[in-house]
Amino acid sequence: MSTAISSATGPDAAQAAAAANQTLTQANFLQLLVTQMSSQDPLNPQSDTDFAAQLAQFSALQQSQNMSQDMSVLQANSMIGEMVTVAPTDGSAPVTGQVGGVQISSGTPVVMVNGQTYNLSQVTAIAPPVSTPTTTSTTQTSN
Repeated sequence: MSTAISSATGPDAAQAAAAANQTLTQANFLQLLVTQMSSQDPLNPQSDTDFAAQLAQFSALQQSQNMSQDMSVLQANSMIGEMVTVAPTDGSAPVTGQVGGVQISSGTPVVMVNGQTYNLSQVTAIAPPVSTPTTTSTTQTSN
């Protein structure tokens, strides 16, 4: 197994490191843990509680990320029917419209406004839907 190590510095290296941190899976963590265990100094081994603590921390982090994603989906679903203002990424004027639905794009919820999809981070304002008053006519009959 070969491992590539980048020696880049600056903003690109920071972005690459951030992306690498976000893509660490449980399988990757367990592979690192096995490598760490097989490469440790036999005269000064790490305790098994250290390994268990690392596994517990990773599990907690993974559960936290899952919960965060679930909360984003709930937040997006709660916007259905609401009037929102979104800031398009192309720098054009803000768009206001009613959220007609929610789609999951690459694991991230996006809201549908006026037939276009927008990330939750682009939503700048939320208001209750505009309702038109209903008029009722009553007919009086004379005897």
